Amino acid sequence: MENLLGLLRIHVKRGVNLAIRDIASSDPYIVFHFGNKKLKTHVVKQSVNPEWNDDLTLSVTDPNLPVKLTVYDKDKLSADDKMGEAEFSIAPYLEAIKFRHKIQGGLPNGTIIMKIQPNRQNCLSEESHIVWNQGKLVQNMFIRLHNVECGEVELQLEWIDVPGSKGI
Repeated sequence: MENLLGLLRIHVKRGVNLAIRDIASSDPYIVFHFGNKKLKTHVVKQSVNPEWNDDLTLSVTDPNLPVKLTVYDKDKLSADDKMGEAEFSIAPYLEAIKFRHKIQGGLPNGTIIMKIQPNRQNCLSEESHIVWNQGKLVQNMFIRLHNVECGEVELQLEWIDVPGSKGI
């Protein structure tokens, strides 16, 4: 892949207060779309506050593409029900990654490098932090789901350099 910039690992931590789509609960999973790539988490049975702790990895060739996610309720006898959707940009995170070589070495774990405020375009439910953690820059975020009555998803982004790639 000559246009590969690197890999984006999305650590899908958990869902919070997701919509009920079955009788008293839901069986949620998330599908991520990034360009023509599609990845999904495992299904968590009977939970509106699921703990996924799944690591999904996307190949990044275009840093301007948004990451789109849709939460579904797994059904056995009918089509899976949508439980909300959202999208977010990785551009602010990649801007911070470009400068990481200037900060390596001297920062304590937990140092906030950049803050991203929620707005109408980014689906953030609260301020997102790009943080220096164990020698890496990670972005922690809570994403508010749209087209649904309630629900948020907690994610963490981590960049992975690939030897021989273009880099960012």
